[in-house]
Amino acid sequence: MLKIKKSIINLLYSILLCQLFLACGISKSIKDRPDITQYTQEVPERIRHNDSTFQVANNYLTKNAQGLWELYVEGDPLEIGLATGKLTQELAQKQEDIFLSKVSEIVPSKTKQKLLRKFLAWYNRKMYLHVKEEYKTEIFGLSRFGADTYDYIAEDYLRMLYLHGAHDIGHALQDLALVGCSSFAVWGNKTVDGSLTIGRNFDFYAGDAFAKEKIIAFVKPDKGHKFMSYTWPGMIGVVSGMNIEGLTVTINAGKSKIPLVAKTPISLLAREILQYASTIEEAVAIAQKRQVFVSEAIMVGSAKDKKAVLIEVAPENFGVYEVPNQEQLICANHFQSKAYKEDERNAAAILESHSQYRYERMTELLNTNDKVDVKRAVEILRNREGLKDKFIGYGNEKALNQLLAHHGIVFKPEQKQVWVSSNPYQLGEFVAYDLNKVFDEFNTQKKKHSVLAKTNLNIPKDTFVTSKAYKNYEAFRKQSRAIQKAIDKKENITEKAIFEFEKLNPNYWETYKVIGDYYYSRKIYKKAIIAYKKALKREVTTQPDVENLQKKIKKCYRRI
Repeated sequence: MLKIKKSIINLLYSILLCQLFLACGISKSIKDRPDITQYTQEVPERIRHNDSTFQVANNYLTKNAQGLWELYVEGDPLEIGLATGKLTQELAQKQEDIFLSKVSEIVPSKTKQKLLRKFLAWYNRKMYLHVKEEYKTEIFGLSRFGADTYDYIAEDYLRMLYLHGAHDIGHALQDLALVGCSSFAVWGNKTVDGSLTIGRNFDFYAGDAFAKEKIIAFVKPDKGHKFMSYTWPGMIGVVSGMNIEGLTVTINAGKSKIPLVAKTPISLLAREILQYASTIEEAVAIAQKRQVFVSEAIMVGSAKDKKAVLIEVAPENFGVYEVPNQEQLICANHFQSKAYKEDERNAAAILESHSQYRYERMTELLNTNDKVDVKRAVEILRNREGLKDKFIGYGNEKALNQLLAHHGIVFKPEQKQVWVSSNPYQLGEFVAYDLNKVFDEFNTQKKKHSVLAKTNLNIPKDTFVTSKAYKNYEAFRKQSRAIQKAIDKKENITEKAIFEFEKLNPNYWETYKVIGDYYYSRKIYKKAIIAYKKALKREVTTQPDVENLQKKIKKCYRRI
């Protein structure tokens, strides 16, 4: 879960004061711009067909029945950037406002905002050397439609370039807030029809509002392969996608150091693989050429190879993990290749985080007698229970469905078919698309506003969405934030309110941690101890969480 905290900002300031005057190359990075003289820079008029369908030349943006935006763009890098920017201008500005408004809240001081700007310039001083010229050009086109609200952070182009590293920073700071994505691939005898099937949950959380507007982007670049990507406004990188050759890419965070310099954002490396690779061998070759600044597992599925592998990248390491003589590949948030066998951070991730637990849960669900089809893959992604079907409370990060995912997605690479989830989380209807038919629609008709989805193949929404348990969970989330606010402001909460809060999600360990923290803040130590002990009797997410609860209990006893 991505949470911006004051402690992180203070850390950044400390690094800045130590390093700012030692940095070199800042001026070059700030002034660097892609050479766009070879491209036509004219922006065609945007035509509004109705409230949810827009057109720029041969490019379209429309909202489907499930509330997802379908974007089609084509051309050279600048054309794609300009068309995307023009079509999604309001969406992208809104998304940036959602993401960056927290920074304004945390750093209201104009002096500190200037320091933040200088820090970002120093921190990202080498990024321009590691981003392909065509992607800088596309981002430049996109940035033509940026708002001026956050110029104190960086001007439009640089800010949009920097934001493509936000996913990496969120993962690098996982010691403070762990992101827990889960993915799996099955083929051969593990699937109903023998063909490759891939499922993944993208558990990157930057607030409910951030996940509201989602884009299924269909991109036809003038170089490389046509592809689709499930993304958000303002993002040209790829976190989940498939190209017309049936090659898929999804990314899972690994244990990383907090990096001191940005290089190639993982999402842009994934984009390059998707755009230019058609086989696993080609994908590995591309990954080997790039320098990254965080650790990440890139699951690559291939229709041509009829299997999937993990490309495991890190600033100082590289490995490829295959499963010879097996027909399933599972990925959580730790590495599995020989290259990381002695890696201490990876070993710590296995022991201390919930990565291994989710890995074992996926293994458990895939090792049933049921062969996997798309419906079964979606059921696995939506699974809310722990090992051996133990109920571990709603929102527990040990579950595959942590009830915070930006999206779930299922691929059938050999058929060029993909299913994407709709809100909320991965619980809404999974909408089906056939890449061949989507691109044929644009090639032959230049899009006549017809439905792109293969609606007869859609997977219905999870019935959990209409249950009382779901309503209780959403109420729990709101009440949890309200209690935290009361703690921060040193306000009192009634015992009745505490009792009602506990009933909303009684099997979740964090319910009792929140209650314990409230009592501790009010110096009611006996009740805090009771709450913390109740938390320890539930399925606590990580070993550090267990140790933290134990420390709080000891503190309470010392204060009694």
